[in-house]
Amino acid sequence: MSTSTIPTDSGPRMKFVFLVTAVAALGGFLAGFDTAAMSGANAFLRERFALSDFMLGWTVSCLIIGCAIGAAFAGALGDRLGRKKVLIGASLLFIAGIAVSALSPSLPLLIVFRMIEGLGLGLTSALCPLYNAEIAPAKYRGRLVAMNQLALVTGIFLGSLLAYGITGLGDELWNQATGWRILLGIGVVPGVLFLLLLFLVPESPRWLIKQGKPEKALPILLKIHGEELARKEVLDIKQSFKQEEGLGHATLKELFASKHRIILVVGVMMAVLQQVTGINAIMYYAPTIFRQAGAGTSGSLTQAIFVGLVNLLFTILSLWLVDKAGRKLLILIGSAFMTVSLTVIGYAFYSGNTSGPLVLAAILVYVAAFAVSLGAVVWVILAEIFPNRIRGLATAVCTMALWAMDFVVSQSFPSLISTAGPAVTFWMFAATSLFTFLFTLGVVPETKGKSLEEIEAMWETHRQDKENKDRLKTSLQKS
Repeated sequence: MSTSTIPTDSGPRMKFVFLVTAVAALGGFLAGFDTAAMSGANAFLRERFALSDFMLGWTVSCLIIGCAIGAAFAGALGDRLGRKKVLIGASLLFIAGIAVSALSPSLPLLIVFRMIEGLGLGLTSALCPLYNAEIAPAKYRGRLVAMNQLALVTGIFLGSLLAYGITGLGDELWNQATGWRILLGIGVVPGVLFLLLLFLVPESPRWLIKQGKPEKALPILLKIHGEELARKEVLDIKQSFKQEEGLGHATLKELFASKHRIILVVGVMMAVLQQVTGINAIMYYAPTIFRQAGAGTSGSLTQAIFVGLVNLLFTILSLWLVDKAGRKLLILIGSAFMTVSLTVIGYAFYSGNTSGPLVLAAILVYVAAFAVSLGAVVWVILAEIFPNRIRGLATAVCTMALWAMDFVVSQSFPSLISTAGPAVTFWMFAATSLFTFLFTLGVVPETKGKSLEEIEAMWETHRQDKENKDRLKTSLQKS
């Protein structure tokens, strides 16, 4: 992606911000690349290890257990050690996990090291968007945070191309013996690149100020904003932390306190809904779905490449729209189209009309709608809606919920397809997409163009208004 995606009216400052956030976003690339590699390899793993539907689901989704655990610890580790140090550690876990899993002589060893790889991905999935939100100016924060999703879908697309190329190097037996190892193991390359580039980026200025080191944060903010705005930003951030002096690190008890309840509900629900609408079932099992629809092995991998390309193009569109149209409108439009397209896919399988282009076209519409809405925008929302004090911990909890739902969907999808059938499975995803539309319409606020401190003040005003209304209601009932 070129720097033209980011407006250049701020001159060299935006170039600095873009380069820093692009490095952090590479964490998303690692997750996307693994998704595509496993999607291309799972049919060969099924034959190589004689896997049942359940065990195939477990082999694919065991990584997600590691992701959930990594995400659960990301907030506490990021708050204590800093975002940068934890990301460096996460890249090392990813490299070790993917290298050994690709060389594994047995299924148990493969599963263990996929979980270790997942630990690294879980840490990066929670901290990379958070880091970018804390670096980015408010005006461009949406698209800069969404770069994490762009990197993820770029990884999916490039991984799909590699899967097509690598599996074409030999026959079925070669792929069962060797091809899947190359598919998984090649992920070491972007992992090492991510590790090396992390040494070139600064620490989060908000984290530095929280640690009582504003003198280290100021030079970073000067590169982002220029002198006048940087000094104002330091004062605003210090003010937002002022009330928590002497309180130590945020705790789970504090996170689940009543004053944060509505924010946490919004964050957790958006994280869960991103997954239960079915995207990773399609991304992990796209070749399997297309084979169910009548395509051969080569044709199913080709169609999976189309899915990855559409995902990439519409994620780029989302980066352009998220700071223009806003977060809420994109999710409403996207979830509406997702509901319709998933209903059509279900009907195609129900009626047996899968031999033509209908299933592919409906899946491409679904992926496009997801990419422009839930795919990128949810990560933006999770990175920006929480107050400074609890942001690291809250983002970790939401990301853990996201990975947990990813696990449930990925683990259950092969069995659902075999038992309930494709039609019912896709209609279930359509129902959750409809719920996403209704929940967003009624509960999710718009945060476009607001600084992180302004968003925090917005929630505080909302809380005070609610308390005043509750007191008035109680008073009226007593009278």
